[in-house]
Amino acid sequence: MASPVDLRRCQLLGLTGTACVALGGETAGALPVRELPAPADARAAVGLVGAYFGVVLLIAAWVLLGRLVRGAEPPTPRALVLVLAVWAAPLLLAPPLFSRDVYSYLAQGAMADAHIDVYAYGPDRLGGPLAEEVAPPWRHTGAPYGPVFLAVASALSAATRGELPAGLAGMRLVALAGVALMAAALPRLARHSGADPAAALWLGALNPLVLLHLVAGAHNDALMLGLLGVGLVAALGRRPVLGAVLVTLAALVKVPAVLGLAAVAVLHARAGARPLRAVLTAAAASAATTVAATAVAGTGYGWTRALDTPVSPRNWALTSLLGRATRAVLARFGSDLAHLAVPAWHLLGLAVTALLIAGLWWRLRPRPVYALGLSLAALAAFGPAVRPWYALWGLFLIAAAASGTPVRHRVTAVTAVLALAVLPDGGPADAGRLLLAGCGGALAAVVLWQAHQMWQAHQTAQAPALGRTA
Repeated sequence: MASPVDLRRCQLLGLTGTACVALGGETAGALPVRELPAPADARAAVGLVGAYFGVVLLIAAWVLLGRLVRGAEPPTPRALVLVLAVWAAPLLLAPPLFSRDVYSYLAQGAMADAHIDVYAYGPDRLGGPLAEEVAPPWRHTGAPYGPVFLAVASALSAATRGELPAGLAGMRLVALAGVALMAAALPRLARHSGADPAAALWLGALNPLVLLHLVAGAHNDALMLGLLGVGLVAALGRRPVLGAVLVTLAALVKVPAVLGLAAVAVLHARAGARPLRAVLTAAAASAATTVAATAVAGTGYGWTRALDTPVSPRNWALTSLLGRATRAVLARFGSDLAHLAVPAWHLLGLAVTALLIAGLWWRLRPRPVYALGLSLAALAAFGPAVRPWYALWGLFLIAAAASGTPVRHRVTAVTAVLALAVLPDGGPADAGRLLLAGCGGALAAVVLWQAHQMWQAHQTAQAPALGRTA
């Protein structure tokens, strides 16, 4: 009996999903302030249902594509890159989705272009329409990003003259360039790690979190991961200095990528360099790159305080949840230590993360790419702040280096859950909107089930005719 799963059906199903997400985002996405619908607007409700309908279709298409990748005749990496382009196309035309961070990027770029210290002041200092687009909790908060990203954002601001539509399109193109670098690096990393290149592309680049948050949400994590990936490819190709430079540029977008320097040093040592020389080479290349990039950006060294940036009071990181619960208990008993509960849990989480990372590198010394992926995953899980797209920090490299089916199954399950964790406008959820989102997801599940039943009925009806022909 023929299988209902083939590459063309997966491509079409995923395209339908991202098209529904894009259409739903027109009324339910992270729209500019002047375009936000009223709370009771029926169009926003329909958009929310449609967006979640599309998310579930996209997840289903991705899971079915995974079955093809694991099959007897998997699609080639080139065919998978084409699927990625097709799935991403509708999202390039959509408004920002699942987060308002892109507005912060544009405001911070405009501040850097105007020579305002982005580390000392928040977008409120800039004023004007761009500052109004930034989510209220972050209007008075300095930038948590490095000089490389701020230089890109500043150049984009100068090129678009602060125009919002052009700025949004430009920032999405920057994110798309990051995703392209990820897709280019994954097969090479997989081959060096003894993993399947097609499976790595499926898990690390066609992942719904990449499409929904890096492409549709235009997050700068895409640029960080793309530079990190090509830096590791350079290090694997016995070009440790270039690898350290590229990994440092990734860290100067977002700080977590700095862990990649350890992988560069290990790979250099494995290529025959003495361990001390490998470490000093990576450190020297990184230091020189940092000084040069900071000088070119002209933003100063305030980025070194990026880890001190406040986290959202609604953040649902494990340590934040435990800290808020502990604070509530201490406050109930009248303790003067209640205000220390959240910072204490955050410090404990960082300590646990440091121990986990040390243990991972000791155990996985022969597999530095995999060790780096798991280290970044631990940092995302136990850090003071967590967002669904933070999971991609580790998942990207786990996809490239993990060869075991159980690992892929676990990552698939985590991806499916996280893809449903944020509403299209990136705002807090209430009962009514959760119900609408659930209706959209349930509708997609019903449609998928009916399509499966119709296929089975069609195959059953064809079976006698095929038998008579034989």
